[in-house]
Formats: sequence, C-alpha cells, structure tokens
Amino acid sequence: MALRGPSPLASGDSDFQTMSEINVTPLVDVMLVLLTIFMITAPFLLQSVKVKLPETSPVAALKPAQAMVVSVQPDGRAFLGKEAIELPALEARLKAELEKSPELTVQLRADAGVPYGRVTQVMASVSRAGVAKLTFITAHAPAGKPGKQ
Repeated sequence: MALRGPSPLASGDSDFQTMSEINVTPLVDVMLVLLTIFMITAPFLLQSVKVKLPETSPVAALKPAQAMVVSVQPDGRAFLGKEAIELPALEARLKAELEKSPELTVQLRADAGVPYGRVTQVMASVSRAGVAKLTFITAHAPAGKPGKQ
C-alpha cells in the first residue's frame, strides 16, 4: 500500500478564497421589486385628490347649429338643399343666410365621380361667401372593403 502526500484537508488549507467584489444581484432584485411597487401605486396617488365640486341647476340643451347642405352630382351640377343652383347664386344665397345666422355651417356632399376641380370651385364659392365652417359628408365603407385609393 502506497502512502500519499499530505492532503489539503488534513493540513487546513482549502480551495476557497475570499472574494473582494460585491454581489449586486440581490441589490438589483430589490430595486426591481421597489420599481414595480412604485409603478403600480403612483397612478392611485395622483387620483386621490378630493375636491368638492360646486352644484348648478340643469341648463337648457344647446341648439344644433344651422347647417346647409350643398350637393354636387357626377355631372357637376350643384344643389343647395334640393334646389339646383349656379355658383354665383350659391355665393349670394350663402351670404344672405350668413347674415341671418353667423354660425352657419355648410355640409358638402360630392359624388365620388365628380372631378376634383369642380369640388374646389364649390368650396371656393362657399369660402368667398364668408362661411368659416365647411364639413364634408362621406359614406362609411363596408367592413373589410376600404375605399378606392
């Protein structure tokens, strides 16, 4: 039987050495938990301001603004309501209506086949009449079928 040399365990030596670095993994874990808690509780802190709002009596409903509909057919003819009208007459009529109601809104309905130039002529007539509120009326496209580009 052969004898071996002295073992490290018998002599008191070990393979373990002292570490001189700080282990930051637990620190990062704690910081992430605190960050999560802060992110969850912060919105509740902002909404917790208590204010007693004043009470008022009910008010009358607002009257809807007067709107006139100008339609343009595919052949380029313009209509005010259901009555055919030329652009100079449209301007004069809108000016008269604008004097009666300063909050006049014009709704423009133009067929998809109307040339863009004709639509801009009608828009220019409405603008020259002094109408500040011009809206466009469109139709909803069926679901899954977007409009032509």
